[in-house]
Amino acid sequence: MAHDFHATIRWSRDGAVFTDGRYSRAHVWAFDGLEVPGSSAPSSVRLPLSREDAVDPEEALVAAASSCHMLFALDFARKAGLTVDSYEDAAVGELTPNAAGKLFLSRVTLTPVMTVSGETIPTEEELAAIHHKAHAECYVAHSLRAEMVILPRVVKA
Repeated sequence: MAHDFHATIRWSRDGAVFTDGRYSRAHVWAFDGLEVPGSSAPSSVRLPLSREDAVDPEEALVAAASSCHMLFALDFARKAGLTVDSYEDAAVGELTPNAAGKLFLSRVTLTPVMTVSGETIPTEEELAAIHHKAHAECYVAHSLRAEMVILPRVVKA
């Protein structure tokens, strides 16, 4: 069963000289009527040719991996009888050179913290099992070459 997902990316030179490389990398990502400012990372293309206040492709890939993992983890937590009040993940992606010296996203580290309430508080093993299943089902994780490191924590509300 195939599914299609759509994004529209818009960029304009806005009168800048293009051939000298001093054009803005700022652009717009559009999804389902929502527009998000995009740019290259300032670590890749210096300011003012990039935007600090925009999402760069590397951040977006890390966020997509974290979001996909979270959606599966929440569902598996529900099925395990947990009441999750909140979930927060300060995910980090690392770019390192591959064998050819080209940078690639080599590792994504997720540090999800679930705040749970109610009678059922998962053990470390139960929490690890939820996150293991979430990782095994995450569509985005299946699509990445990056090593996925998951360091979950649970907090009682």
